[in-house]
Amino acid sequence: MPTPAATPAAAQSPPSQQRSILLDLPFLRLWTGATASGLATWALPFVLGLAVLDRTLTAADLGLLLAARTVGFLAAVPVAGVLADRHSRRGVVLWAGLTAGAAAPVIAAGLDRSVLLMATAAAIAGAGQGACRPAYQALTAEVVGAEHRQQANAAMTLSVRVTTLVGPSLAALLAVFLDTWALLMGIGLLWVVAACVPGRGGRPAATGDPSAPSPGAGGTSFVAEFTEGVREARRHPWFLAGLGALTAVIATGYSATGVALPLVSRDAYGTEVVLAGAMTAYTAGALAGALLIARWRPRSPGWAALAGLASYGLAPLSLVVPVHPVAVMAAYAVAGAGIELFNVPWFTAAQREVAPDKLARVSSLDFLLSYGLAPLGLALIAPAIDAFGARAVLVGCAIVCFAAPAVAALTPSARTFSRLPARDDTP
Repeated sequence: MPTPAATPAAAQSPPSQQRSILLDLPFLRLWTGATASGLATWALPFVLGLAVLDRTLTAADLGLLLAARTVGFLAAVPVAGVLADRHSRRGVVLWAGLTAGAAAPVIAAGLDRSVLLMATAAAIAGAGQGACRPAYQALTAEVVGAEHRQQANAAMTLSVRVTTLVGPSLAALLAVFLDTWALLMGIGLLWVVAACVPGRGGRPAATGDPSAPSPGAGGTSFVAEFTEGVREARRHPWFLAGLGALTAVIATGYSATGVALPLVSRDAYGTEVVLAGAMTAYTAGALAGALLIARWRPRSPGWAALAGLASYGLAPLSLVVPVHPVAVMAAYAVAGAGIELFNVPWFTAAQREVAPDKLARVSSLDFLLSYGLAPLGLALIAPAIDAFGARAVLVGCAIVCFAAPAVAALTPSARTFSRLPARDDTP
């Protein structure tokens, strides 16, 4: 159960006197490690793409490697959630990062020799990446006090957005001077930084109810422990509603725009500028949204977050009929800002409301469903466009993006992302 310091009233205290969370050394170490892992994550597909350009890999090989990485990621997320609640979260980050780092030179060794070896190593790298996600989420709650977590989560998501831009760009710059083998070794070194730099957090039992049983006590099986995490998630109706909305938006809107935007940019506008501009605008909007939510404390944080999530519907809607390219870019900027207006309060609420010794398992359920169904959505969107046309699919996906968060907002506890009742002074 959340501690008294983590109630919504306390979480809404004015932040004006708070110093920057990046001046806190334990969090700075955690943030640095997360940034290094983000750079490594986003650089790998780009570096492998360079191998396609120099004909070391084929396009089919690249697809196989990225699919293997995704499979490794999804397989590791629930396992890491259990391990991070059963053992040290810092230890999970350490071994996950070292595992991903060790896979990079194996991928390099397989270049132009063995695609099977590379695919195996890519799956291992994906497993390391997936294991880090719930562990980092839970470790943030251990390292940062409740009153600073929204700012901390905003800093973490800023890191994700910056690395989205910097990772591929930095890889492209280094590719002028280094070959693919050297770039892969550099990715391995980034994972070593991600593994070794973060400091230790507190033990999960020390941050919550002291009477809570120790994870893994009595030889509890993995399935039983993961099921316990699912039961914990079910205790929070706002979490289930928000997760359902997030999964729907990612599986439909995110997937539709990922497939349709390049097609619309080429066919309706005859240029790749719209594609590049929309993606840049999305990232810029996400950066702005993260900066805003680092300081903004809405009175109804859950409703505000779900409204931000619903704004993603503007992205597919902007592609339904030809409009000025600036309108497409503006829609993507709003969608990017809205995603972060959802993400940061969502992560902060989970860290506040979920039992500390089950936080990693609940976070793993979050990543497993929201991101795990994205490949399925991507696989189905293209056939749906062929069958029904791009316009019908985009309209349908936009409707889902608007409707799913609206339905989630009807859950009583969704207003505050808390099982506690809303304060009387909220409008």
